[in-house]
Amino acid sequence: MSQSQKNKITGLIITFNEERNIEEVINNLDFVDELIIVDSYSTDKTVELINKYPNVKLVQNKFENYTSQRNIALEHANYNWILFIDADERVSNKLKSEILETVNSETTHSAFYFYRKFMFQGKHLRFSGWQTDKNIRLFLKDKAEYVSTKLVHEKLIINGTIGKLKHKLIHHSYTDYNSYKQKMVYYGELKAKELLLKGSKPNLLLYYLKPIYKFLHSYLVRLGIFDGKKGIIICYLNALSIHARYAEFIKISKTK
Repeated sequence: MSQSQKNKITGLIITFNEERNIEEVINNLDFVDELIIVDSYSTDKTVELINKYPNVKLVQNKFENYTSQRNIALEHANYNWILFIDADERVSNKLKSEILETVNSETTHSAFYFYRKFMFQGKHLRFSGWQTDKNIRLFLKDKAEYVSTKLVHEKLIINGTIGKLKHKLIHHSYTDYNSYKQKMVYYGELKAKELLLKGSKPNLLLYYLKPIYKFLHSYLVRLGIFDGKKGIIICYLNALSIHARYAEFIKISKTK
């Protein structure tokens, strides 16, 4: 890993059963000064593959939610500049150069948004709500904290201003129908727990209307119609996550 830049970077990843992605993402982050992976006791070959890389620090921690895993990863970081990447994301060469230039500049920003290019089975999905997708992936550790009440799609609170990088992060989220469906349903169930933590009350109207609205908004307003069959699949599965959220919320509310 590179030692040439003035300001050092800690790369962080959280994993569970990522044998398909793990070696590629480790090699993709060869420009950071340390790489730390927090694994949730994977049952596939993820840990075995990580252990092939002596410069990668592996931390195993039982999964509670995404926010707690990310905060645990932050605790192990030795450098202030943090690059937090998901296992299915890839940094292009142009983005690598931009990251290194940014951390070694006299920037006054505490964090940076990365726009993401959503890949559908290896091909770029241009619409369906993903055309403006962005996340904070680069930030200063002492200026950031993940909010404990957000269990999925974690919210990072930044003390300071947030900039935007020009080059896009490549997001290989959709590889096959069943795995993406499973992920969307799981996200929905975690969002249901968030609603419970907020003290929200079940609403049957939202249960029926919100998934329909999500599909129509993504497919028509956010132009999923122009993604063809891929757009129908993605818009449907994202709406399914909303359905799973309210179905689970109604279920767990009855037990409280």
